[in-house]
Amino acid sequence: MANRLASATSPYLQQHADNPVDWYPWGDEAFAAARERDLPVFLSVGYSACHWCHVMAHESFEDADTARQLNQSFVCVKVDREERPDVDAVYMGATQAMTGQGGWPMSVMLTPGGEPFFAGTYYPPAPGHGMPSFRQVLSAVSEAWHDRRTEIEKVGADIAQHLNTATQLGPDQAGAAADLADLGSEAVRALRTSFDARDAGFGGAPKFPPSMVLEFLLRRAVRDDGGEALRMAAATLEAMARGGIYDQLGGGFARYSVDAGWVVPHFEKMLYDNALLLPCYLHWWRLTGSPLAQRVARETADFMLRELATTEGGFASALDADSDGREGAFYVWTPAGIVEVLGEPLGTAAAVMFQVGDRGTVEAGASTLRLPADPPDWDQHRQVVERLRAAREERPRPARDDKVVAAWNGLAIGALAEAGVLLQEGRYLDAAVAAGRLLVDVHLEPSGRLRRVSRDGVVGAPAGVLEDYACVAEGLLTLFAATGDPEWFGCAARLVGQVLDRFDDGAGGFFDTAADAEALVARPRDATDNATPSGQATMAAVLTTLFGLTGDARHRALAEGLVANVAGIARQAPRAAGKALAVAEALTDGPRQVAVVGAADDARRDALVLAAFGLTYPGVVIAQGDGETSAVPLLEARTPVGGSPAAYLCHDFVCDLPVTDPADLTPPGSSG
Repeated sequence: MANRLASATSPYLQQHADNPVDWYPWGDEAFAAARERDLPVFLSVGYSACHWCHVMAHESFEDADTARQLNQSFVCVKVDREERPDVDAVYMGATQAMTGQGGWPMSVMLTPGGEPFFAGTYYPPAPGHGMPSFRQVLSAVSEAWHDRRTEIEKVGADIAQHLNTATQLGPDQAGAAADLADLGSEAVRALRTSFDARDAGFGGAPKFPPSMVLEFLLRRAVRDDGGEALRMAAATLEAMARGGIYDQLGGGFARYSVDAGWVVPHFEKMLYDNALLLPCYLHWWRLTGSPLAQRVARETADFMLRELATTEGGFASALDADSDGREGAFYVWTPAGIVEVLGEPLGTAAAVMFQVGDRGTVEAGASTLRLPADPPDWDQHRQVVERLRAAREERPRPARDDKVVAAWNGLAIGALAEAGVLLQEGRYLDAAVAAGRLLVDVHLEPSGRLRRVSRDGVVGAPAGVLEDYACVAEGLLTLFAATGDPEWFGCAARLVGQVLDRFDDGAGGFFDTAADAEALVARPRDATDNATPSGQATMAAVLTTLFGLTGDARHRALAEGLVANVAGIARQAPRAAGKALAVAEALTDGPRQVAVVGAADDARRDALVLAAFGLTYPGVVIAQGDGETSAVPLLEARTPVGGSPAAYLCHDFVCDLPVTDPADLTPPGSSG
C-alpha cells in the first residue's frame, strides 16, 4: 500500500510513496505522532536527481526489515530539499556542526520538538570502510533515546541554540562601511591562490561550476585589473565547455565534475546550473567575441527549451543522473558504439575527436565525450552530433523532476530573455515570457505572496523563501528590459515590497523565510552562495537595478548594506560570495543606464535595445518604452528624436544626448 507521500506534489516524495517505511511529509502531523508515541523523528532529506539518495532508498528504505525497524522505533519524515530549502538549511547547519561535513541524503534524528541530536548523510546497509550500517545506527539511536533521554535532550537544545546564534552576522560582517571600490581587486587576489592553472576552475576535485564567481570575474574584467580576471574566467569557461561535464551532443551542463579535469561528471543536470551558466557564456562572448562562448550559449539555451520546458510554460527542476539502473548510462560511449552508429572510418575519427578510448574514463571501456579542440569541418561535426544524438535517444532516458521551482525559473527567465535579445532568437525570449506568465498567474497570489513550487500547473503548499522572491524579481526585471512590457516591472516591484515588509532582519539584511512562515528550531539566514546565489546577494542585485530604474536612494543604500554585510567573506573566501562581488562591481561602476524609446513595432527600436544589451558595463540597467507614458522613472521625459527611436545613455542619472544609430550608443573611449 502507498504511504502518506502518495499525494505529495514533489516527484522525489512520490518516489518513496511505495516504500514499506511509514513516511510522513514534513508537518505538524508527524511531530504530533512523535509526541504521542514518545519516539524520536528520523528526518531524511534529499532530492530526485541525487544518485546516493536513490542508492540509500534501494538499499534501506525499500528493505522490509529496515522499514520495520524504522516504523517501530521512529516517526519517519521525508523532505524534498528543493521544495523546503528552509528545512534543509536548518538541519544541514546542524549536520555540519555535528559532523564537520554535509551532503545528501541527509539523515538527522530529532526530538519531537524538532531539535536535532544526531546527524549524518548516507549510511550503507552493511558496515564497512569505517562506517556503521544504517540499522546499527538506528539501534544505537533508539537505545540512547530510551536510556539517555536527558543527555539527548540537552544535546538537541544546545544544537538548536547554536543554530540560532550562527545565523547572526559576525563582527567582521557587521555594518555598511566596507570599501566596495577595493573589494573586487582583493577578491581577485584571493581567487588567484585557489585557481587551478592546469585544469582551470578553483580548488581540486570535485569541481563545481563556479557560476557566480565567473560572472564577477567577467564584470571585473571590464574594469582595470591587468587582465587576470578575464584569464581565470575564460580558462574555466573553456575547460568546462570542452570537458565531459558539458554534454557535447545535447548541450547543457551536469552538476559537477568528480575529477579536477572536468572529465567525469556527476551526471544529474539541474535547471539552476544551466540558467546560471548561460549568462556567463553570453557575457564571455559579448566581451571577447569567442565563437566557443556563443556556441555553448546557444546549445545551453536549446537544451533548456528542449529537455526542461514544461507544457505549462515553466522549466522542470532537473534530469536524473541515473538511467537503466546506472549513473550516466544515457551519456557514455564506447569506441565500438560510436562506430556502430557512424560506420568506418568516420566512427573511428569521431571517437578520437571525442577522446573515447578502450580504457574508458567513467568505467571500463565507457567514456564521456570531450572536445578538446574545434573540429576541422563544422558541417561534418554537426552531422556526427545529430546522428549520435538520435542514436542516444533510443536509450532509456533519465527521469525528469518536473516540478517548477520559482527561484530557478526566475534564473531561467533572466538568462533566456538576455539570450533572446543578444542572440536574436525570438524563441528564447518567448520561452522567458511564457515562464514569467506561469509564475505570475500560478505562483503569485493576489496578496503579493509567492509560492515556491508548482507541478502540472497546480501550485504546491510550500511558501516562497527569500531566494524565490529575489530570483523571480531579478528575472522579471530582465524580462522588462528585453520586452518593454511594464507588467514585469510592476510584478518585480511588488515582490521587492513583500521582501522589505516580511523578510527584514532588523540589521540591514533579510532572513531566508518570512516573518509569518512556519517556525522552525532556527530561522535561517545565509548570506553566502551555495549551488545558487544567496537570496541576500540576489536582493542586492535587484535593489541595484531598481535604483537605476527609479532613482530611489533607499534601494542603493540597502544594496550597499547587503554587500557590506558579506565583505569579510568576500575578501577571505570569495568563492562563497561571487554574487555579492558581482553586485559590488555594478555599485562601484554605476549606475549605468540606457533608456530606449520608440514605437513597439519599430525595428529601429529593437536595434537600439540590442546595442544596449551589448554594452559590457557591470550591471548596466536597461529600460525601453514607447516614449509616451511609463511607470518607470528612467523613461520619463525620454522621447523619440525626429520621429526615430532613440537611446539615452546615462551614468549616475546624467545622460548624454540621445542617439538614433545603434553604432553611436557606446561613446568613444568608454569601457562599454
